[in-house]
Amino acid sequence: MVDTLRQALPIVLGLFGLLFGSFANVVIWRVPRGESIVSPGSHCPSCGCPIRWYDNIPLVSWLVLRGRCRGCGTTIAWRYPLVELLSGLLWASAGVAFGLSWRTPACVVLFYLLLLLAFIDLDTYRLPNPLVGALAGIGVAGVVIAQFSGTSVLPLLGGEASGFWAGPLATALLGVLLGAGLSGGLAVVYGRLRGRSGLGAGDVKLLGAMGLFLGPYVLMVLFLGSLVGAIVGVIGARRAGEDAGAHRIPFGPFLALGGVVTALAGPALWRGYMALLGAS
Repeated sequence: MVDTLRQALPIVLGLFGLLFGSFANVVIWRVPRGESIVSPGSHCPSCGCPIRWYDNIPLVSWLVLRGRCRGCGTTIAWRYPLVELLSGLLWASAGVAFGLSWRTPACVVLFYLLLLLAFIDLDTYRLPNPLVGALAGIGVAGVVIAQFSGTSVLPLLGGEASGFWAGPLATALLGVLLGAGLSGGLAVVYGRLRGRSGLGAGDVKLLGAMGLFLGPYVLMVLFLGSLVGAIVGVIGARRAGEDAGAHRIPFGPFLALGGVVTALAGPALWRGYMALLGAS
């Protein structure tokens, strides 16, 4: 029975992820504009026509309608089904990684909010405080529950230490200090050396919140996000004919990518790195 549940979990989570992916599109569109995510119901932003339930089935409706609004025929951006698909895949991957444990819903929350923040940052170059705050608040609650109940909820990673640093509260605190403290310090140094901001306050806050979920592995998030972001930034600058140091890119999506990769494969990547160095 347990094996059956374990095998079915990623499928079930993937389906729920698709459904919540549809809601994610609402949040991504409305939160930056200060609109309610509850009312009015889903509607076409071009003609205002309410979207019927059968036109709001994740992925399927977009394919059936051939990417157009049933009411006015306006093209529906491909990113809508992409967000739904990513949401489903992220939820399913959380089930694969953590199985039948309390860490799975915690991982789902992390992945879902990172998805929202990544696309909002792509659109607006902003990471809304309410969403980052929600991630931090849920992280604190999970750590406290883990510390005082003995239930493995959070952090998802970072329990390899011994002694004082083995506890959930200490591990999470270390993650926050490394995530927000290090990135904040780097931002200050970069700003004084270059005379411009290289890392926004929202990015620093996000790394701090992610530290609650990932413990000291948040450093891997910063490394991976910086690496991929730098590569994309250089390519984008060359295409735009700009100086790489002056080319502006949103950093949130790269931190989100680093967070997902770290949550799913952080310890394995670290062991592989140490093996290359001959340290294990």
